[in-house]
Amino acid sequence: MKIQEADAKSLLVAQGLPVPAWAVAHTATEARAAAERFLGEGAEKVVIKAQVLVGGRGKAGGVKLAGSADEAERVAQAILDLEIKGIPVRKVLVGPAADIAKEYYLSAVLDRASRRIILMGSAEGGVEIEQVAAERPEAIVTLPTDPLLGLLPFQAREMAFRLGLGAHLKDAVAIATGLVRTMQAYDADLVEINPLAIVREAGADGAVTQRLQCLDAKVNLDDSALYRHPSLEALRDPDEEDPADREAREAGLTFIKLDGTIGCMVNGAGLAMTTMDLVKRAGGEPANFLDIGGGARADKVAAAMRLILADTKVNAILVNIFGGITRGDEVARGLIEARAQQARDVPMVVRIVGTNAAEADVLLREAQFHTADTLDDAAAQAVAASKAAVA
Repeated sequence: MKIQEADAKSLLVAQGLPVPAWAVAHTATEARAAAERFLGEGAEKVVIKAQVLVGGRGKAGGVKLAGSADEAERVAQAILDLEIKGIPVRKVLVGPAADIAKEYYLSAVLDRASRRIILMGSAEGGVEIEQVAAERPEAIVTLPTDPLLGLLPFQAREMAFRLGLGAHLKDAVAIATGLVRTMQAYDADLVEINPLAIVREAGADGAVTQRLQCLDAKVNLDDSALYRHPSLEALRDPDEEDPADREAREAGLTFIKLDGTIGCMVNGAGLAMTTMDLVKRAGGEPANFLDIGGGARADKVAAAMRLILADTKVNAILVNIFGGITRGDEVARGLIEARAQQARDVPMVVRIVGTNAAEADVLLREAQFHTADTLDDAAAQAVAASKAAVA
């Protein structure tokens, strides 16, 4: 689950990382009030940033500076009127503009291959890190953390020195350690600061000092761990989610859209993967991964069918249910209900074995569904129906 920059900064602040003050505005009037506050506190300018979960905000006109409250109001309204990569801007972040001396990149990312959190840094911050990695991979510094002990102090110091942050060693070590701590505290798979910047600040006596600050933040949370952090669910951005993904999540279904033509409805992730493999072996292409889970009732089956049929490329459906906790007759009733409601007629092949399979078979035959006794036969029938639909 991706979250907005302002929310990501809140998580960093909660873990003690240095983040400049900010305010979130949903209207130009709110942006003006925030700008007046920051300008009144001594900021020469404020930065106004669109809060959308896509890259390239600056190039699209979604990040601008303002030197007065009037200008901030005009700029905020212009940004709020934007659509960036098809996503409407519904709110903006307003904060004091920083006097940046040097920009860096620093992140903690989950590396599934090594099953560790990797601390990743670069002295070339403020730009797309993917571009740096592609053009100058030697500019990327990576350090694997310990699975049990996390980021060790000597590793944080090593990262600081390799990035050229020896003059800010204490702050750099604290930030690097805080990134990994943030990742572990919220079950994130990415915590990124780009840019991590050396910022010039003038004191009351006019003396200029420099310190490290986290000027931008990106956090991706592991959806599978949200049950441990129920308060974080409120940070979900409805514009970031595909409507089908949102419907699946709300229905308690595991759904991943693919590029094929044969819709698959299965109970159990392993069985779903096997079903997709057999569809491929039979010469077809699965249109989705859809696991309705154990104990699925008729309403859940109907919701799953709606998700499959929402994909206009689907021209055949394969239902493969192994009845353990799940009752076959409940699935059959859900399929009958779903077919009665569907807007288009798509051939469906059903294979149900296990608990109440006999009852399910009676219901399906009375409703004139195509059924199969084996998974190989079901896959072959579904592929044949799919090919016939385009013949």
